[in-house]
Amino acid sequence: MPAEKISIEGAKKEKLFYFVANVVVYRESDKRCLVLKRDTREKVHPGKWAVPGGKLEWSDLDISKPTRINGDVLDFENAVEELLRREAYEEAGIEIQNDLRYINSVSFIRPDETPVVLVKFGAKYKSGEVVPEKGAFTEFAWVNVSEVKEYDCIQGVDKEVEETIKQFS
Repeated sequence: MPAEKISIEGAKKEKLFYFVANVVVYRESDKRCLVLKRDTREKVHPGKWAVPGGKLEWSDLDISKPTRINGDVLDFENAVEELLRREAYEEAGIEIQNDLRYINSVSFIRPDETPVVLVKFGAKYKSGEVVPEKGAFTEFAWVNVSEVKEYDCIQGVDKEVEETIKQFS
């Protein structure tokens, strides 16, 4: 019988993580990628330059609207793609194309002791004027491989920009 609600009661506590996805947005017209400066009030990496992204939330898995019922399992296809489209729009005011390219992944423990699995993708810019989300980001820049090194980025962002440009060039 399919699930009737979302719960972590049956989950193994030692197997729970936040699931986070980031997207390096590539602008084809000038072969640059978008970076955003995190607000200094952020819990993780305050004041550092980053790329759009966010956590998969329970509301992303509306059990009344699965994309497929796979036996007793409720499937939510393209949940990560939807997450990244939403975050690019919320955090930067832009739209991205659907063609995601895998960049890399990392697991880490936040300063508040929360374990995280982070998967990073590249996507092409589609449309919109960049407007950093108030309270979350303070500035933005479109950078190439050499320019990104001039910004105080979260460790690894420079390599992700380089890989994204390589994959889309």
